[in-house]
Amino acid sequence: MRIAVVGIGGVGGYFGGKLAREYAGPEKHEIIFIARGEHLKAIQQRGLQLFTREGDYVAWPNIATDDPSVAGLFDLAFFCVKSYSLESSALSLKNNIHRNTVVIPLQNGVESAERLRRVLPDSDVISGSVYIITSVDGPGIVRQTDGACKMIFGTDDEKSSEKYSPILDILLQAKIDARLTGKISEALWTKYLLMCPLGSLTAATGKTYGALLANSDYRTMLRSMMEEVVAVAQAQNVHLPENAVDKTMAMVGRFDFNSKTSMQLDREKGRQTEVDTLTAYICRVGHETGVPTPVHDKVYRQLIP
Repeated sequence: MRIAVVGIGGVGGYFGGKLAREYAGPEKHEIIFIARGEHLKAIQQRGLQLFTREGDYVAWPNIATDDPSVAGLFDLAFFCVKSYSLESSALSLKNNIHRNTVVIPLQNGVESAERLRRVLPDSDVISGSVYIITSVDGPGIVRQTDGACKMIFGTDDEKSSEKYSPILDILLQAKIDARLTGKISEALWTKYLLMCPLGSLTAATGKTYGALLANSDYRTMLRSMMEEVVAVAQAQNVHLPENAVDKTMAMVGRFDFNSKTSMQLDREKGRQTEVDTLTAYICRVGHETGVPTPVHDKVYRQLIP
């Protein structure tokens, strides 16, 4: 199988690195990294250097390129680019993806698969989500610092999800903590319940995970934002468990005090953020469905230029 990892940032680097370490070779699956710039050059010259809690290693894909014309056809493609680059990345690789290609987006947010289906209507797009805290520490270097290092993917139907079990086997053999589900919308919104309020509030305040929880006002805001997400999810016919907010608040408390969200880091470095996928999305859908989102609205006004 020809497996492409599109975007070798923190997420793509960690999961793509595991796939390359396990499979890249003449007799196994072919692993293709789609990257760019100095990061790509470093990977081509020295391999992808991974520093993780499980150990440090160098991963060599079969192909690392920014040129779709040399990448060939994909049987499986993981899209790990930032959400604001999703459509443009998919368009650039449209000729590499055929009607039997399984495409799995791993962005923050709940609508990535829907967006990809509009760009790649003839491919087999399903949804995915990851729990991990990683970053690019320099050209060709990815560091994993926290998070469960878990991937969930699938559909909203148990029977239709079963056909993707060979992909699960590939991931598990590469020592990736992966799970195939027939309730992917619940999984996406469960992560969104964490990432939307947490990413939005850390980016707006500049506070780390621990600093938010240590401040009673911010802790109250964070919980209120999570409650808004649950309400919007219910309006979308996605029903999260009654204790979802309590469990998610507890999860935040288990992260390192100084952990930062990717949205916060991007804002600190003056880069484009995922505000449209996170904060703006919940405000817009809340408005469309008649669900009030006053705390998200307030935070969004702090985040927009």
